[in-house]
Amino acid sequence: MIRPGEVVRFLFVHQSFPAQYAHMVAHLARRPEHDVVFITAGKGPDVPGVRRVLYRPPEVRQDGAHPFVREMDHAIHRSEAIATVARSLRDLGFRPDIIIGHHGWGELLNIDSVFPGVPVLGYFEFYYGLEDRDIGFDPEFPMPQEAGLLIRCKNAINLQALAGPGKGQTPTRFQLGTYPAWAQEKITLLDEGVDLTQYRPDPSLRQKPFRLGSISVAPYETLVTYAARNLEPYRGFHSFMRSLPALMKARPDCRVILMGQEDVSYGLPPAGGGTWRQTMLRELEGKLDLSRIHFVGWLEREQMVRVLQRSDAHIYLTYPFVLSWSLREAMAVGCPLVASDTAPVREYLTHGETALLVPFLQPDAIGDAVLHLLENRTLAETLAHNVRRHAENVLDVRQYLAQYEALIGRMTGREGI
Repeated sequence: MIRPGEVVRFLFVHQSFPAQYAHMVAHLARRPEHDVVFITAGKGPDVPGVRRVLYRPPEVRQDGAHPFVREMDHAIHRSEAIATVARSLRDLGFRPDIIIGHHGWGELLNIDSVFPGVPVLGYFEFYYGLEDRDIGFDPEFPMPQEAGLLIRCKNAINLQALAGPGKGQTPTRFQLGTYPAWAQEKITLLDEGVDLTQYRPDPSLRQKPFRLGSISVAPYETLVTYAARNLEPYRGFHSFMRSLPALMKARPDCRVILMGQEDVSYGLPPAGGGTWRQTMLRELEGKLDLSRIHFVGWLEREQMVRVLQRSDAHIYLTYPFVLSWSLREAMAVGCPLVASDTAPVREYLTHGETALLVPFLQPDAIGDAVLHLLENRTLAETLAHNVRRHAENVLDVRQYLAQYEALIGRMTGREGI
């Protein structure tokens, strides 16, 4: 238990800010007995009560090492940069009661040398493998000849983190299941929640003209939406684009808004150069009415919520890989959903009850499912109602924070944090 007047110190570490920890750091920082420090390279908006300490990420070296181990080399340099900043904090008198961070980029690999004995709670996001995961899933992008060696090298940071001190967390059963059985004992399943008061349905947006910048959608028009951090194959951008010619021909009243940047988060850039958006527009040249397709980039949270609230059909597609926040948010908003029949989507959605699940690799099936929703409003409204109720049961951020606090309490021996 926490004694009266006792300060509990939290150290968060993540290259972005506040990233996966947005809800948690804001929640912890509301209590005056909590001292929350966040080491990051990110420039996101400030969170009241959270002290942000910046570090400079090292440059990625492109020479002198095999391409398969450059990621590990970069991780070691990151860990050294984090350790340098952490030593400065230590020398100023800061000693955390727990360290919480993401293992993906190696930022925590050296933190125990600065704060020995302090509990470490690391985010374990994904363990690469050759079966039932992203590698080799899409025949359009076959496995490289040396896929086995590549995957072992990509798991090097994971394995170093698992061999280090502390425990882990992960957000879905699928992601937990990617880890070896011996490693799963170290990792707690901790479902990530959504603010159900911010992400909620608003049927009134369909009853008046909807505007987003220069885009205007009339009440009689239907709106199909798609969101991903980046427009790329891992999130089904190519399959979705290929579904559009037939869909838009069948529904001249249909507009499409695609939210996402044009970099590459996962996988490879197009072989011919440029972006995946450019690649797909070249492939589909002359087959699309581009006056009804709107690429809006990545939106601020409030704008994204409004787009989802207006959506008549939201599309979420993913390889068997890390689940996107955007799916959870679309569920909370109560979007009529068409989603890929892939793990971990099946953990959250049931075909015919909360969404229409479709084969990721079949654009015709994706388009047919969207058309079915647009033409059967009773079905769309039923799915939207059901998915919102399901989100209230499994995605409430208050439940998430309570589970998170309980895990921290067990690790620190301080219940009631």
